[in-house]
This record gives sequence, C-alpha cells and structure tokens, in this order.
Amino acid sequence: MSVVVARSSSGSGMDRDRERKKEIAAASAVSLVQDGMVVGLGTGSTAEYAIKKLGERIKAERMRVFGVPTSFRTEIKAIENNIPIVSLTEYPSIDIYIDGADEVDSNLNLIKGGWGSHTREKVVSFAARRVVICVEEEKVHENLSRAVPLEVLPFAVRVVERQVRNAGGVPSLRMTERGIFVTENGNFVLDADFGRIERPEDLSVLLSSFAGVVEHGIFTNATEVHIGTENGVIVRRKEKRGEVLPVKGGGKGEREK
Repeated sequence: MSVVVARSSSGSGMDRDRERKKEIAAASAVSLVQDGMVVGLGTGSTAEYAIKKLGERIKAERMRVFGVPTSFRTEIKAIENNIPIVSLTEYPSIDIYIDGADEVDSNLNLIKGGWGSHTREKVVSFAARRVVICVEEEKVHENLSRAVPLEVLPFAVRVVERQVRNAGGVPSLRMTERGIFVTENGNFVLDADFGRIERPEDLSVLLSSFAGVVEHGIFTNATEVHIGTENGVIVRRKEKRGEVLPVKGGGKGEREK
C-alpha cells in the first residue's frame, strides 16, 4: 500500500481510503440480504454503512426486511433509513447478522466492543443463522492482539481486575471526557490487554468464567468475513469443521489476502 501524506482538516487520504474499504465491505455483506429476512444490525461506523446500504436496497427493490438493532444508536440509524425494527422477543431466531469488528484473525475470530455494545451484539449474533462481518483489510491479522473489552458489573470492577491480572492480562477501566464509560445496560467496561492471543477460543471460555463479567468481546461465531481492500472485496468463509476458505469477492482485480 502506498503511503499517503495527511493534508487538511477534512481528513487524510489514508483515512478516506479506509472509509472506502469499510463501505465496499459493508455493501458486499448487505448484498446477501433477501426479501423477507430478519437482519441483526450491529453497532459502529462500518455497521452504519451497512444500515445505509440496506435502507437503499429496501427502497430501490421494495424489499420487506426487518432489523434487530444492537444499540439505541443503531435503532435510530435504522429508523432514519426506513428499516422496520423488531425485537428478539418476536424473532428469537433471525436470518443474518451484519456487523463490523475491531480485529479479525486468520481463523475468523474477532475482537469487538470498541463502541461498548458487544453484549447485545453477541446475543443478536448468536440468534442468527449466518454471521457476516465486514472490515477493512487493515483490521485483519494472523492473531488477535487488541485489548479485549469486558462488560462488568460496576460493583465487581476490582474483583474482575484481580481475575484479569491473575490470568496474565492488564485491565484498564474505560473512561470518557465526562468520567467512567457506561454501557446501555448500565455497566462498566474493562479493556483487558493479554498481548498476542494465540488461543482465542480458550481465552473466551476463561473470560466467561470470571465472576462479575457480563460478557466479553471475543467472538468465535463468525461464518464469513467480507474484507474491503484497495482492489475490491475478499470474502473468507468458515466451514462447519473450522476451516477457512478464501473466496473472491466483488471487485476488479480481487486478490486473496
């Protein structure tokens, strides 16, 4: 990839390039939606591209599609794009879940939770028959290494911090300019840094066992990942037995990553 020099306050060329990759990956994921489907809608900047693209398809193709949002912000975005909203109470089993991710490894394991919505995202994703993730190529690495967001009961923060340290991690309470970050569920977020994560499935099980943790940001249930690149979209799909198959996507001069 060529180096792009930042220019004005309107944003660097590199930033615009990454946004374009997000957008084409989201469009590729949304192309899988069919008339009559119930679609889980993730939270975050890439998910919002998908919501916009889905709204455009609903209007242009007169599709009948329903959305299950994973946050209040996503619900508002869906309504703005004329996507009818339903709940998991009405549809505990849904057709497809579309979302972004903070990081993806070579086996399609994910780290999510940069927006603090990973608990609802995980619940909705596990309700879906197909979990489709869309990211720009810069987020795809051999191994996961970002800090793992943990949604934590407020009174249990110190107890969870101790459990994270005992497991070899470094916990950091997420803050904002106004104070402690609070999720829509009324909980706090600890970002737990474990360095390079060689066995995400094992760490997922371990974190789920921690007293005081509501949910964590390691996702092992993605069925396919749509990766936006300079030359188009690459799709990687996971077989039931765990193998990852590279599949060329919808762009000129596609290449496998």
